[in-house]
Amino acid sequence: MTDLQIFREETKDWLEANCPPEMRKPGDVCWGGRNPQFSHPDQEIWLERMGDKGWTCPTWPSEYGGGGLSKEENKILQDEMGTIGARSPLGSFGIWMLGPALLEFATEEQKKEHLPGIVKGRYWWCQGYSEPGSGSDLASLSTKAVEDGDNYIINGQKIWTSYADRADKIFCLVRTGPQEPKHEGISFLLIDMNQPGVTTRPITLISGKSPFCETFFDDASAPKKDLVGGLNKGWTVAKRLLEHERTMISNMGLAGGGDGSGSKKMSGLAKVSKQYVGEDKDKKIDNPSLRSKVAKHEMNSRAFGLTLQRIGEETKVGAPSPAAAMSKYYGTEHNKLRYELLLEAMGSKALGWEGEGFSPEELAITRDWLRTKANSIEGGTSEVQLNVISKRVLGLPD
Repeated sequence: MTDLQIFREETKDWLEANCPPEMRKPGDVCWGGRNPQFSHPDQEIWLERMGDKGWTCPTWPSEYGGGGLSKEENKILQDEMGTIGARSPLGSFGIWMLGPALLEFATEEQKKEHLPGIVKGRYWWCQGYSEPGSGSDLASLSTKAVEDGDNYIINGQKIWTSYADRADKIFCLVRTGPQEPKHEGISFLLIDMNQPGVTTRPITLISGKSPFCETFFDDASAPKKDLVGGLNKGWTVAKRLLEHERTMISNMGLAGGGDGSGSKKMSGLAKVSKQYVGEDKDKKIDNPSLRSKVAKHEMNSRAFGLTLQRIGEETKVGAPSPAAAMSKYYGTEHNKLRYELLLEAMGSKALGWEGEGFSPEELAITRDWLRTKANSIEGGTSEVQLNVISKRVLGLPD
């Protein structure tokens, strides 16, 4: 047997022995934090076991708590998790965005301080980028950090900070060079949310849900040692992190998510369509037009999943390419179309908002559909992605 075959057998045996029964079913994913909430005792067990193994971040170096796996080994891990239906042990902006940026830009001391905590899910991280007057023109941000001995004093406001009301820490862009050109006076700072100078306020969306928040800094403080990438060098870190964020968002276009097996998973569209539209004598969706749309969407999902896998294999770990803009744009539109088709299949059962006569899933679908509209904005608008593609991928002139 080859080394990879041995690894597959060992991984299969470990997962079979350590993945609790409840974690082999679809369900929510834990986000960790100082005071984590577990929907089932098995969720805590699964997080602890995978965190100890480093397999919450399987390709991160083992010296920082990661699994130290190669791309080939990680693919095997994801395949075997998919085989038994193992749920992801941890959802985290620390894993998807901050950690990769720290691996590339942080000092050795910063890596050793922050990365193991991300792997174990000890902190819930949120992102502090956009401001009320600085969205697509992010470099115009005005939140200030002023030196004060061994600390920075932060004043300003951030907006669209996802889950800021639950987060323990925030990775934040601040202006530390007020006299420099706007791109050159920005720094990347890690700030503890649990202090008197930080307050948050949820923003109610049209969907009725409030994952986004306003965040206010009023003489909040952060130690200088938590400045990442160098003073006034934060824009470089910010651009790289945005590529990781766009890669994360692009995976929303796959029903399987970003676990490496999305290209193999079905979207659920056919099952829902048969439930609400019915089946013909050949067990197919009893609506030729809808059936054609669902089939096309499934084929595009498979192709998109394989494309994401290829991009990942061709890209050096920790350094996504401008192709992240392409996948973010396509993944956004693909995810929105999936919910459009779900609404079409469910018909009048997708029109419920509250009250009797609808199942919980039916009451959720319209809200979920509305939520997909934000995919076109978060992580850089679709228009921004098209600009990136035209300049950095196609090489077109400004």
